[in-house]
Amino acid sequence: METIEHKTVTANGINIHIAEKGQGPLVLFLHGFPELWYSWRHQILYMAAHGYRAVAPDLRGYGDTTGAPVHDSTKFTSLHVVGDIIALLDAIAPDEKQVFVVAHDWGAVLAWLLCLYRPDRVKAYVSLSVHFTPRNPKMKTIETMRKYFGDDYYMCRFQEPGDIEAEFAQIGVREVVKKLLTYRHPGALYFPKGKGLGSLPDTSDTLPSWLSEEDVDYYTSKFEKNGFTGGINYYRALDLNWELTAPWTGAQVKVPTKFIVGDLDLVYHIPGVKE
Repeated sequence: METIEHKTVTANGINIHIAEKGQGPLVLFLHGFPELWYSWRHQILYMAAHGYRAVAPDLRGYGDTTGAPVHDSTKFTSLHVVGDIIALLDAIAPDEKQVFVVAHDWGAVLAWLLCLYRPDRVKAYVSLSVHFTPRNPKMKTIETMRKYFGDDYYMCRFQEPGDIEAEFAQIGVREVVKKLLTYRHPGALYFPKGKGLGSLPDTSDTLPSWLSEEDVDYYTSKFEKNGFTGGINYYRALDLNWELTAPWTGAQVKVPTKFIVGDLDLVYHIPGVKE
């Protein structure tokens, strides 16, 4: 990891931390929740060794990216974050009209929207975990989630400012990170009121082969410093996203894409997703 370079780029009014390595066509990696640029540490090295310039930012509200008003979730819409991405590309690759994009989880949601808003900037896109979801003009996002899954569904529990953060604090940052990163039970994810992540199975003392204690240490250090609110704001802006994206109702993604999902991914088991 020591060969990966780090820098801060001022773009779209915030200071975006990026990790990068290599020379050649740019591949932009976008992380999910609760993750960081660090989620792409292996892919950065691999792509750099194969003739690409791999770049992974900490998204708005995460890690070493600073300047976003963390306590104002209205500043975490997809338009804000896609704006960050476009401004970042303008700053670090002004001569590249189009780039490759690889994204996971929330990063995947944002990358689909990047392809929708600015297809002229994306050469091709690989989405991990999260499929493209067309906008439903008849029902807001959280309203839909409450209807199908109830108030304890994790996206619904994330809506009240400070609520889930208080429950996370009782569990501890390290335990929250371990539980969320290693969770592999298909089906809807629930955080019952007053229990939060405590309702999930106890984290095993033995981590999976792809996650080391050192990895958990890195994530924990960043979320202990900055808290989880920045990442949770993406969920709190979902209904505002719904309002702002009305012009794209019925629009299609025309960018070449590849979709990859694990058979135990909870998103894959949301009703209707497989179809």
